[in-house]
Amino acid sequence: MLRVFLMLAALTVAAFVPGPLMAADNRDVDAATKQVERGAKQIGQGQVLEGAEETAKGIGNTVVEGAKYTGQKFSEAGQAAAPAAKTAWERTREGAVSFGNSVRDFFGNLFQ
Repeated sequence: MLRVFLMLAALTVAAFVPGPLMAADNRDVDAATKQVERGAKQIGQGQVLEGAEETAKGIGNTVVEGAKYTGQKFSEAGQAAAPAAKTAWERTREGAVSFGNSVRDFFGNLFQ
């Protein structure tokens, strides 16, 4: 049972440790992972019940805060992609209009 809690705690911490590319505010995720660490240390010191409770709370908080953080990152990514997508659409539209004008001019010159 102790090994299961320690393994679960280690996997949770490893899953949410910020990498070098993460720039958003992830203090809440860090606080939750530290709660998991505290619980694991308590289990290691023989305070199994207290440690298991702290670890379980920490895992729950880590999942919640990690989901919030992920949502923020997706939102930021969507906002960053919006101008490029708009520009690509504008370029496509301008190309279609230009092609249409070329076809019109070609046939207009043909019948003059």
